[in-house]
Amino acid sequence: MRYIILFYVILFLPFKIFAQNDTTEILEQKQKTQKISPLVYVIPTAMVSYGILTRFTPDLQHLDHSIDKQISKNIHRQYHFDDYIQFIPYLGIYGLDLCGVKAKHNLLDRTLVLGTAMIFCTAIVQPTKQLANITRPDGSNNHSFPSGHTATAFLGAHILFREYKDTSPWIGVAGYGFAFTTATMRMINRKHWLSDVITGAGVSILCVELSYLMLTVWHKLFKIKRKSNGLTISPVVSSNFYGIGGIYMF
Repeated sequence: MRYIILFYVILFLPFKIFAQNDTTEILEQKQKTQKISPLVYVIPTAMVSYGILTRFTPDLQHLDHSIDKQISKNIHRQYHFDDYIQFIPYLGIYGLDLCGVKAKHNLLDRTLVLGTAMIFCTAIVQPTKQLANITRPDGSNNHSFPSGHTATAFLGAHILFREYKDTSPWIGVAGYGFAFTTATMRMINRKHWLSDVITGAGVSILCVELSYLMLTVWHKLFKIKRKSNGLTISPVVSSNFYGIGGIYMF
């Protein structure tokens, strides 16, 4: 747990330093990134707290096992479409532009947010899986907590919500629908406990919010000016693949 706390301390230091150096730019960026209900922070924090509390609370662990027992009793096969639908919200993040639906941020900023959130989320989820050492419901390995599929799905869904909520709230609802379905299927397939998927969703939402805060840092660090030409390289990381994406703004 102390490693995760240290991660957050290191994460906020550069934001604090840049905030002291460029107040005008910070205020301008805040108008676009921080006009959102405090529930966006409270709810995912509660979700992550629930998952951590479950590790030390027998009654919550019993709830996990009771739900899995009912699933194993009534469902006798696995459905693997959760491996694919977790990525559907990402299609919306970029694809809606092609349909003439305008996002809140430009293509470059969306890519920076997405790449940053993926790095943050992977840096938390993957080490936690190793350190927590929780056995999956099907007993296949000890990397159950938290759910990487769920984190991937909710990360894309929350960016979709943030970018298009002013255009139509139903876009965000659709994204969360695919994310919720992914989380449910991870439980039905007996790959995760209830506390795993709740925590995965909470972690990814918090990572997205932190990534929007970091936009100003990247603008300052890389001297990014709006409506300027340039090539941007962004890492793409999830629990299933690693890669690099490039984007040219003109």
